[in-house]
This record gives sequence, structure tokens and C-alpha cells, in this order.
Amino acid sequence: MTAHLRTIDTPDGPFTLLEEDGAVLASGWTADADAIVARLRPAFRPSTIALAEPGSGSAATAAVREYYAGDLSAIDAVPVSQAGTAMQLAGWAALRGIPAGEVLTYTAFAERSGSPGAVRAAASICARNAPALFVPCHRVIRTGGGLGGFAWGLEVKERLLARESAILQSADPQG
Repeated sequence: MTAHLRTIDTPDGPFTLLEEDGAVLASGWTADADAIVARLRPAFRPSTIALAEPGSGSAATAAVREYYAGDLSAIDAVPVSQAGTAMQLAGWAALRGIPAGEVLTYTAFAERSGSPGAVRAAASICARNAPALFVPCHRVIRTGGGLGGFAWGLEVKERLLARESAILQSADPQG
């Protein structure tokens, strides 16, 4: 099976996706294909990777465009494929359950993941998240409101959170 790389333009810069068999393996705000592939541990990298045909799209690229057009839930149904420990898999599943516009502290994320004492492990799960945006690790912040880290830069994380908040506030008739 061949995995495909696609890069699309977004308001936060180029966004590259590595997809295989309809699932996103890795993604992020860069045009550097090597940086995307490097997000996967070597044992889990596809053996064959090709650039997608110019102009070809996928459900994942359509979902990214819809997300940026204001449909924050568009990314939720996109399949992802991640390989890791049982704790990592549980953490990544918990990340997918954080609704747009909500943020959790690393401590609250550890609790939601079922390991309340494992705050450092929770931060590591976020750091090792390969399919960024689809598994929204950008919604996890430090206690006290600091952004914490983000593989694609704190500026991107800040803009994602601000965009989600603004879209939800504009959709709320009480807001």
C-alpha cells in the first residue's frame, strides 16, 4: 500500500497530510514532507510514500478546508491511524473527545485519560501526536492558562484556539 502526501494552503500556512488507506497518519503546518514523516516512529512509517497527484483531494483535505471555513466539527470524523502504547492510544482517543472551543490543562487531560497522576505522560502523549488538528492536542494547555508546547509553533496553537473560540462565540446567540 502506498501512502500519499498532500499539502494545502491554510490561513496558518501550508498544511501537509500523510494519508494511507483513507486514514491520516501524520499532519502539520509545514510544506516539509520529511518533517511530517519524521513525526512517525521509524517502525511505523509506510514503506512507500508518494506525492499525491496535483489537484487531487481527499476527505481529510476537504475536512481541513471546511474546518478553516468555520465548520469546526469537520475534522472529527476523519479517520486517523496511530500506533503506540495502550496509554498513548487512550490519550489520543481522549484528545479526540475534546470539543472545539474547550481547553483542558495537562492535569485535566491526564485525569480524562484515566491516569490522574501522569501529568508528564499526558504532556508526552500530546508531544507525540502525529495527526495534528485531527487529534486536537492544541486544545491542551498549562495550568494557569499558558499555552505549553506545540510541535508546529505556539503562534499556530494560539491562532487555532482563538479561531475556535471566535467561531463558537459568533454562533452563540447569547455570546
